[in-house]
Amino acid sequence: MDERIQHLLNQIGALESELQTELYQRETKLFYRITGQRVEFDDAVGKIHRESKAGIVRWILDSRLQNFFAAPFVYGLIVPLVFLDLCISTYQTICFPIYGIAKVKRADYIVMDRWQLGHLNFMEKFHCAYCEYANGLFAYGTEIAACTEQYWCPIRHAHKVLGTHARYERFLAYGDAAQYQARLTQFREALRKQEQLRS
Repeated sequence: MDERIQHLLNQIGALESELQTELYQRETKLFYRITGQRVEFDDAVGKIHRESKAGIVRWILDSRLQNFFAAPFVYGLIVPLVFLDLCISTYQTICFPIYGIAKVKRADYIVMDRWQLGHLNFMEKFHCAYCEYANGLFAYGTEIAACTEQYWCPIRHAHKVLGTHARYERFLAYGDAAQYQARLTQFREALRKQEQLRS
């Protein structure tokens, strides 16, 4: 990879990491602290949460009628989502050890903690749990697919692609065949090193 591009990618990665750290530190200073799996709020924030909570009846009356008609289509997806979860988890459990790839930790992507927010009523917590699961599952699946792509075909596309995963920009340029096999081996070795670091 071109040294300038590698340098820019490293800078982007460092800035993204710094931004995540800064946002997290600001949130925790202002609102909460984490003790194990429990999120704890200061008494003043907890009071504001309780006062802001909408009752179920008020929430139902304020909801748009269209939302109730759409609900079966939204929540009907839970069956294929759970099936997808089962399939991708089974896939990585069987294939990643064969490839020498570190398994993607599901708990790093599917985080269910919004139920601890006191300003959400039961229905809002239910909606949040669904979104946490669905979005976390897609991120988990994307990382599993990204590791697989890095192992088998770490090549960027000729056409612009929206929503690429974090590994994509480091892949080989489209049409760059110089030492392809040797470079493919390097990509695979990088995955094996991640395996050793996680072990």
